[in-house]
Amino acid sequence: MGKLIGGAIGFVLFNIVGAILGVFLGHIFDKGYAANTARVSPQEREALKVSFFETTFTLLGYLAKADGRVSEAEVAGTEQLMDQMGLSADQRREAIELFKQGSAKGFEPAKVLSDFRARCGRNNNLVQMLLTYLVNLALVDGQFDAAEERVLREVAAGLGVNGFAFEQLLRMIKAQNSFSSSGGYRQSGGASQASSADELARAYEALGVTSSATDAEVKRAYRKLMSQYHPDKLAGQGLPDDAVKAATERSKEIQVAYDLVKKSRG
Repeated sequence: MGKLIGGAIGFVLFNIVGAILGVFLGHIFDKGYAANTARVSPQEREALKVSFFETTFTLLGYLAKADGRVSEAEVAGTEQLMDQMGLSADQRREAIELFKQGSAKGFEPAKVLSDFRARCGRNNNLVQMLLTYLVNLALVDGQFDAAEERVLREVAAGLGVNGFAFEQLLRMIKAQNSFSSSGGYRQSGGASQASSADELARAYEALGVTSSATDAEVKRAYRKLMSQYHPDKLAGQGLPDDAVKAATERSKEIQVAYDLVKKSRG
């Protein structure tokens, strides 16, 4: 498909020479896409899906109980994630049971983290998606207390994420959440509207760059994030189909932040 499209575009723009170049570039694209989506076997992909699902909801329960009790907001936040994932009735029951296991008194996450890292740890996108879900739950009630921070740092360390990387991820997720369609930054008339300097500052933070970054650096950061949350890429790396749906929502928030930054730069 890449060769076909590349050749057609090249011919329209530059005749036969462009067609040859387009076919060549399309071939490179096809090889890269195939390598990305076929990186794991069907059996390994299924094992990754199971591991990600089980780890996610077990650790969500563990985090929710960090301060000694599971709040209504945390239950609602977990249910919202289930809705975003489009879980079936059976999957919801399984997720609830895993959540209860994680929130049970005396639960220790070491084995869960060790098993997940052995199975999925080499895939940074899966690790980041897991941490994103956990951070979102910690922020669901508008507070971020010491017990929740302790658990998040414990989980991040168990996944091999260092303190600096965790801090950066935390800042980015907080900023990205402010561009959610369910709250925070709003769109008006179908176009991004910069209503304040604070919103623009959050947009930069959502992309992981500062306002002093060049246009090229901003675009590079944006493309890297969109690649991390690209549905085909995540599915090819083993993220469950239901979790890919939730990841798509994150990509929308990143897009709104990037549009705001780009508009502010003219």
